[in-house]
Amino acid sequence: MEVNLEYIFWGVLGFMWLEFIWEGYLGRRQRKIYMSHTTVPDELKGILDDETFNKARLYALDKSFFGSVEGLFSHTLSTCMLWFSGYRIFWDMAQNTLDYLEFEGKNEILNSILFSTYLSIFSLVTGLPFSIYSTFVIEEKHGFNKQTGGFYVKDQIKKFFVSQFIQAPILAGIIKIVYWGGDHFYLYLWSFSMFMLLFLMTVYPDYIAPLFDKYTPMPEGELRTGIEQLAASVEFPLYKLYVVEGSKRSSHSNAYFYGFYKFKRIVLFDTLLELQERNKLRTEETKEQEKEEDQKSAKMGCNNSEILAVLGHELGHWKLNHVLKNLVIGQVQLFLMFLLFALMSKYKPLYAAFGFSDIQPVLIGLMVVLQFILAPYSSVVNFLMTMLSRKFEFQADEFAAGLGRAAPLQTALIKLNNDNLSFPIYDWLYSAWNHSHPPLLERIAALKKYQ
Repeated sequence: MEVNLEYIFWGVLGFMWLEFIWEGYLGRRQRKIYMSHTTVPDELKGILDDETFNKARLYALDKSFFGSVEGLFSHTLSTCMLWFSGYRIFWDMAQNTLDYLEFEGKNEILNSILFSTYLSIFSLVTGLPFSIYSTFVIEEKHGFNKQTGGFYVKDQIKKFFVSQFIQAPILAGIIKIVYWGGDHFYLYLWSFSMFMLLFLMTVYPDYIAPLFDKYTPMPEGELRTGIEQLAASVEFPLYKLYVVEGSKRSSHSNAYFYGFYKFKRIVLFDTLLELQERNKLRTEETKEQEKEEDQKSAKMGCNNSEILAVLGHELGHWKLNHVLKNLVIGQVQLFLMFLLFALMSKYKPLYAAFGFSDIQPVLIGLMVVLQFILAPYSSVVNFLMTMLSRKFEFQADEFAAGLGRAAPLQTALIKLNNDNLSFPIYDWLYSAWNHSHPPLLERIAALKKYQ
């Protein structure tokens, strides 16, 4: 029995640090690229000017060094959690709280919810210095952070309570199903998880996301008409069109769609729009308050033709069933994980290796199997999914090019790359492991074939 415990413990710990060393090696390879490429290479002339290229390089270096320090801290903390049976300490804290509140007997559901809450508080506290430094030092230094201290604090509080509100009933449902479902509980657990996924995909954008950012219907005009015509041309069932006020949080830009069946919504970040379009969404008071910011961002954003090209790419994902394919793959993976958990859920050494030699709580078993035991498998699957995602991105670009939007998509990608200060040169191995989207130069080279 002791040998089994040692194998489990050292196997988990060993792989965790092996993965950290591997990612550190990749990061070091990429940092060499940042430090050695100090001038715009010939293939990028006309795409990036010297000033933007250097800003992107310095931003990438800052993020890379910060990421390595944060990663080292995270792995050291995880090692301490395993070495000193930290999960058992939090579990006992939860049980002691219930005892203090005079709950009779052992209530695994309440204990699990309280355990999860304490663990979330611990993660929030230990991660807060890194979050603050990233937001108010790195992002601020490079001109991306738009959050005030008050906005940041309120945002963190809201995130914590909303996540706990969502998490608690899901945990209760999982534990109930495992005990109620018998030997085939994994089938019911998988069905429950699939239902919750679809439910949250439906509810989150309309009821939860607006708690954090303001969503405004896109006003009538040339851009709205163009988007509606583009959606109709590919038979996309556009139901609503929103602009999200992401500029109060960050100047990074994005666009996405969501929804089921004939109730699809398209969302554009206001930072994706040029200043003229952003002004249509502002009140006179807001315009006055943001005059100084406008001087910095007047040249940022994409014109209407480029936005339509970006949306042509996004609609390509829908038309080519990329979202559905990813959903199916994800559900197959989840089913296999739950099946493995069912097979290992009664294996006592698994729990004992993490400090639970006398009890086998469902949440602990699920966490150990999914987070630790399956870590090597998850790493391989994540890499394969990254490769698949890159293929999907090229296909979506090709779809947009088939709509006659290859040229504006190229200029949009270049503008977004510059606006987000994305460094365009990558080590091939680092990019293959980390990038679900192909680098800028690869996408532009592919798009040129369709002009």
